[in-house]
Parts: sequence; C-alpha cells; structure tokens
Amino acid sequence: MGRDAGAERRHLLVVDDDAGLRELLKEYLAGSGFRVTTAEDAAAARRLLEGVHFDLLILDVMMPGEDGLAFARWIRSRAGVAGAAPILILTARGAPDDRVEGLRTGADDYLAKPFEPRELVLRIEAILRRAGAATGEEPSVSLGRCQFDLARGELTADGAPVRLTEAETSLLRVLARAAHGAVDRQQLVGGGDASGRAVDIQVTRLRRKIEADPSNPRYLRTVRGRGYMLTPD
Repeated sequence: MGRDAGAERRHLLVVDDDAGLRELLKEYLAGSGFRVTTAEDAAAARRLLEGVHFDLLILDVMMPGEDGLAFARWIRSRAGVAGAAPILILTARGAPDDRVEGLRTGADDYLAKPFEPRELVLRIEAILRRAGAATGEEPSVSLGRCQFDLARGELTADGAPVRLTEAETSLLRVLARAAHGAVDRQQLVGGGDASGRAVDIQVTRLRRKIEADPSNPRYLRTVRGRGYMLTPD
C-alpha cells in the first residue's frame, strides 16, 4: 500500500479494551506504514505516555475505568508538547451529540464504528498534516555545532554535510520528535533491527558525529533503565 514519506514511521497509540480490534488495527495500520503500540485502557496508556512520544492517539470512548473522553481531557490538560498530541476518537457512539461531546474534549477528529479502514488511514494522515502545518512541519534541531533537518533527514556540522546511514537517520528522527523526553530502547527497535543492541551501536556512532566528547555526551543521553533522550539547544 503506497504512502507518502512524510507520514512514514509515525508512531501511533491505539487505546481500546477490545483485544481483537486492537490487534486488527495494529496489523492494518502497521501495513499502512505506521509504527503502532496498543493499550487496553487509559491506565495502561498513561504508563506508556510517561516515557514514549506518540505522533497520534486513537481512543475508544467506552472503556472500563477512565473512559476515552475523560482521558482525552487529561491529555489536553498536560503542559507543552505532551498536551498537544493529536487525538482521534474511534467509538461505537456515533450520534451527533456524541460527536460534539468528543470534539469538545479537544480531540482532532471523531470516527464512528463500524468504519472503513481506509477512511481511518486517510483521517489519520489529514490530522498529521494539520498538526505538522500548525507546528512548522518537521523543524530543524540544533545540537551545538550540528543541525539536524527532520524533513530532509540531513545532518550538518558547521554547515558541512555529515553522512548518516538510513538507520541512524530514522533513530535521530524518532529522538528529535520526542526531544527532552526519554524514549524506551524497545520503542527504538524497528525496521531491520534484530534487538536493542543494534540501537546501542547506532547511538554510539551518532555520538561520534554530533558530540564534542562522545564519552561524555551532551545531546544524546542515556536514561538509565529506560533508553535514550535527545536534548537539543
């Protein structure tokens, strides 16, 4: 299934108490080019959000415990980038009043079940485009003498290009999108990587390219027991 490069590898969080639907959504969205993590309820999703940056959240409404609308309100109450995460409500409650209530929580879109999977993908792509336009799609990040252009996947040092492998570019993009937040090592395992060890090797190589002192990194830091964090200027 063809996809545009701008949306490729965006990380989605699907929160739904229906295990069968979670797996179907994960399979379909992964097949459409997204990275997908799932959670069975709001409590599990909150734990994931403590350490992982997601480009978009897909929330069911009718879940045990905290429902999707209350969870969406909590997300919007958070400070900074964390509170601005795009949200799509996906629920069996499809009446007009339900849609209005969902959008009042701050959700970006509302799609009623049953739905066409392709429509879901198109809505996700539209939300991500709007979010990118609102924030200045894929800005560059400053890492001392280095600059990383997320849109182009290009790293420069004092204006001169620095060669990155495809894996290094992908890793740096994920970390830059979650700047100043820890990203779990397992969330960084993707593509052709067989284990977290491959991520560690890529991090070591990236440090040699962006750090003045790779043995004492300023920008690409290890978060003990968690993973890695990029801290741009």
